Amino acid sequence: MLNWLQSWRQRQEERLLQNRPIPEPLWQYTLARHPFLARRSDADVNELRRLTTLFLARKEFTGGGGFLVTDEVAVAVAAQACVPVLRLGLAMYDGFVGIVMHHDEVVARREVLDEDGVMHHYDEVLAGEAMEGGPVTLSWHDVQLGEEAAELGYNVVIHEFVHKIDMLDGEADGIPPLPAAARQAWADCIDADYERFCDRVDRGRPTFLDPYGAEGVDEFFAVAAEAFFVAPIAFRDEHAALYALFRGYFGQDPAAF
Repeated sequence: MLNWLQSWRQRQEERLLQNRPIPEPLWQYTLARHPFLARRSDADVNELRRLTTLFLARKEFTGGGGFLVTDEVAVAVAAQACVPVLRLGLAMYDGFVGIVMHHDEVVARREVLDEDGVMHHYDEVLAGEAMEGGPVTLSWHDVQLGEEAAELGYNVVIHEFVHKIDMLDGEADGIPPLPAAARQAWADCIDADYERFCDRVDRGRPTFLDPYGAEGVDEFFAVAAEAFFVAPIAFRDEHAALYALFRGYFGQDPAAF
């Protein structure tokens, strides 16, 4: 029964890839606008294109605030979202469908209950957000920042989709889904790196990673992962142990290209 189901899914995927291919000019444009995507082996780029096509068939894009989601927008987001799961597979994203695109940053109304039981309200400006059990929200302006932002280790799409991976085991805690035997080794590595990073931020010392990663180990994981994929050499130079950890989990070695 299992073999039959796998065969059926494979036939469905092959039919979709044949009937709904990404046009070659649009794919080449996407690679040119986001060069880190193209700095891979031909096999990796081909697999990325395959996953991007399947991703587009499974997800629903909507525009917020009157934003028009074009093919350019959808393919750019999908291609970058598929980078972290190039080896892990699209099933990592099965828990949600929606992707909401805005032209620019959005303002989210927040509320937090302090230790005295007093509720505080504030506004937070967001370039992106991954909601547990809900959609991913992204700013098209930030998605478009391209190579200049990549050199700084910044990529809002990868950041938010790594949050989605982090949430798969029920909690955004900086630890992706792992066998029980591997969780402690991961926690030991990322916690140690996180503490050193926070110490540098607290002392006002420069860091390659965005200081926003000091907000919590969940944010540190997402900030570190985006740098791992878009600026791997600089990230490896400053976070060698974490680079090795990510290389093993994601099954990729971006610094090798």
